[in-house]
Amino acid sequence: MAKGEIKISIEEMQDAGVNLGHKVSKLHPKMKQYISGIKNNTHTFDLDKTALELQKVLNYISKLITDGKQIVFVGTKIQLRGVIRSAAEECGVPYVTERWLGGTFTNFETISKRVEYYKNLERQKLTGDLEKYTKKERADFDKELAILKTKFEGIKNMSKLPDAVLIFGLEKDDTAAKEAKIKKIKIIGIADTNVNPDIADYIIPANDDAISSVRYIAEKVTEAILNAKESKR
Repeated sequence: MAKGEIKISIEEMQDAGVNLGHKVSKLHPKMKQYISGIKNNTHTFDLDKTALELQKVLNYISKLITDGKQIVFVGTKIQLRGVIRSAAEECGVPYVTERWLGGTFTNFETISKRVEYYKNLERQKLTGDLEKYTKKERADFDKELAILKTKFEGIKNMSKLPDAVLIFGLEKDDTAAKEAKIKKIKIIGIADTNVNPDIADYIIPANDDAISSVRYIAEKVTEAILNAKESKR
């Protein structure tokens, strides 16, 4: 292992279920090169290849952060939201874990205006400026704030388009990938056996459904980002 590289354990990946793909019938032909076998009619990943690709991703992300560039996490599968949000908050990067809002990348100026509105309303709530309104109006503001929080909390500090996006499920969040491609934002993605890997610039061939698998990958990415930030100090 080269100096500064994150330790990647084949055994730990196996225990986390990183190696478990989809049913044989769902295979995308371009993922064949990352598959080692079949277990219970399900394809299994070659974890040596997964480890190699994951290390490439970690190296790329480390350089990105060291160069002062920004990455955003995207993962809207219900079972994964908590893991992805926690990882993003720990390493201080923007995230989208609820429904992807069309135009987040391609119509960033409009989205930014809505984010500013949300932040302003949030400030008014905290400072008591909304107390001058009637009880019903304040209740309406509270409802609006809850909706805006769900939509924009993860990206409220994203002042410009990111340089890269890490998508924790390329099939589920293909709209985010398409918008990133249009805006020339580098795409990193977990690619399960049913995914076209050509969507992304960097892929991690792995199980993108199991919480344990995604948590393992998220932890390694978080470690890489925090190490890179520490090295800049």
